[in-house]
Amino acid sequence: MKMMKMMKIRMTTWAVLLALLAPVAFASGCSDEKPVKVDLSKREDMVAPRMDEAITYAYLPQYSHTISYQRHRRLIEYLRETTGLALRQIFPDTFEEHVKMVERGEIDISYSNPFVYVRLAKAGAQAFARVIEPSGEPNFRGQIISRADNAAINSLSDCRGKRWIAVDPNSAGGYLFPLGLFYNHGIHLSDFETVDFAPGPGGKQEKVVLAVHAGVYDIGTIRKGSLDVVKNKIDLGSIRVLAETRAYPGWVYAARKGLDPAVVDAIAKAMFALDEDTPEHRAILSAAGMKGIIPARDLDYDPVRELAEKLNLDR
Repeated sequence: MKMMKMMKIRMTTWAVLLALLAPVAFASGCSDEKPVKVDLSKREDMVAPRMDEAITYAYLPQYSHTISYQRHRRLIEYLRETTGLALRQIFPDTFEEHVKMVERGEIDISYSNPFVYVRLAKAGAQAFARVIEPSGEPNFRGQIISRADNAAINSLSDCRGKRWIAVDPNSAGGYLFPLGLFYNHGIHLSDFETVDFAPGPGGKQEKVVLAVHAGVYDIGTIRKGSLDVVKNKIDLGSIRVLAETRAYPGWVYAARKGLDPAVVDAIAKAMFALDEDTPEHRAILSAAGMKGIIPARDLDYDPVRELAEKLNLDR
């Protein structure tokens, strides 16, 4: 029985093949054209056309992915509608991962702090826009915080010998700027009992504030404005701002090396068109924590390079 089934299948298969080949054979038999020899050793790989990939946009993960999404969701939607480009927000877990993804060409449009931008520029990324901070200035500051009820810490000099938690080694307002302030007051890394960085992916600014609030660390360093992010989690009256750093050029938009200039130009024009006096635009800017977006040049960030050089940071 099994053998009969196999024979039946083979016969059916041959019948199908003969039916398919019959028109070809008939055409060959009725044509005066000479047969064409086909060299099967010579072949060309065919690549199916594919749709253009989305333009990737990433916010340096200073906050949790949820907050990053909420802050920039409206801006991404606006850019899609205005430029007609397919933009997609992606979420690196760490500052270092963000840098590596830009270097590998996986992030097309990077929104980062100026310290990270200086690193990206070495890989060919180019600044094209910077933000106007909620303060109304195109610059921002870092802050040094402690618990308000910590009687042992009332000034910068009191930070010696204390436990310090910073945002990330690549954080501008949350590490580099305050480090420069400490250095200006003769306080060096070796003067602290410990210097740690916020653990895990994303949400690092919040983690610094919460760690100081919980008393796990004596002092913390954050970007000015970060306290607003945790105002619904803790009593902000329990946190004291010991000092603020000088102002440095603000957060920057950079295009990765090799990105089509026409794409960058379209995105930049849409960003510069945002007007805080327009209700729809105000909602977009407010959600993103900015008052506007203005043009930027690479040389705007030379003060950050100078600070990194002063601190002997090999970046």
